[in-house]
Amino acid sequence: MYPVSRLAAVQEATAKAGIDALLLTPGPDLRYVSGYDAKPLERLTCLVVPASGEAYMLVPRLELPAAEASPASRLGLEFVAWDETDDPYRIAADRLGRVATVGLADRMWAMSSLRFRDVLPDTRQVLAGGVLRELRMRKSAVEVAALREAGEAIDAVHRQVPEFLRAGRTEREVGRDIAEAILAAGHATVDFVIVASGPNGASPHHDVSDRVIQPGEPVVVDIGGQLHNGYCSDSTRNYCVGEPPAEYAAYFEVLRRAQEAACAAVRPGVTCESIDAAARDVITEAGYGEYFVHRTGHGIGIETHEEPYIVSGNAEALEPGFAFSVEPGIYLPGRHGARIEDIVVCGENEGERLNLTPRELVIV
Repeated sequence: MYPVSRLAAVQEATAKAGIDALLLTPGPDLRYVSGYDAKPLERLTCLVVPASGEAYMLVPRLELPAAEASPASRLGLEFVAWDETDDPYRIAADRLGRVATVGLADRMWAMSSLRFRDVLPDTRQVLAGGVLRELRMRKSAVEVAALREAGEAIDAVHRQVPEFLRAGRTEREVGRDIAEAILAAGHATVDFVIVASGPNGASPHHDVSDRVIQPGEPVVVDIGGQLHNGYCSDSTRNYCVGEPPAEYAAYFEVLRRAQEAACAAVRPGVTCESIDAAARDVITEAGYGEYFVHRTGHGIGIETHEEPYIVSGNAEALEPGFAFSVEPGIYLPGRHGARIEDIVVCGENEGERLNLTPRELVIV
């Protein structure tokens, strides 16, 4: 999952970008390169990846056993343990020497980036994401297998949702059952649970509330988590407690066709914005364009949202290994809404959906 060869690839990309070193603190960038899912603490943990020379990891001494037990130990790294009275930022600066540019982890705390600026006052800071994005977007066969496993796990949860949904229950009660099912299905963490009933379905990022689900109401269920290997799931399906309103049933069919069109358009060489257009055109032609208020999708891997983004203006061409969501939505304020979401991987010739539960409206 976290191959030793990845570190060399990162160093090569760093040198090619004209950056002297990457400074990767706890978060997805550090985990991607090293496999170490370090705790984000006020004590600095930092993987220093120079464009040339040996990489090393600064760790607080009390975190050293965890670092050494992580997949990072297979990389042949030097673990530089620092004590409570040491200044780890100064240790890093002294070892780096005079450097013109460093790349900071995209999720680095401002506290750390400012401390690095203090000890490296003549060094330009840029985002490490500019180096890592090209590597992270192109999923290996092993990474695709991990995403497929995540898709199967979240599909298993969606198959249970009809057991949890019924009139008279609150969104929060249903969400609690779903969260437990996400963990039982093999996820290490529950990243989000959206149970959006009735008018709450018109809010794309509604969470859960104490609203009581009523008979005849549509419910949007968008759920995801992270497996123990670090890779994420994300899938949205739509349910109705009894027969849906006629208006809802009409635009849901439009939405289903739009999502199908976007998934069918996935293949190497097609641009990200073309996938967005494939879904958006169907919805717009049916008269619902103003109610599709977000991009069609986002990349996924060790983060639920990462590049590439499936949105108008992104002319990047798809390549084999790109993994992303396809999730058009229609939202009628004050009434209801719907979204259909699958994770799709671009293959050598076409796209592969990693979520396989039925996309039709489920009546419970």
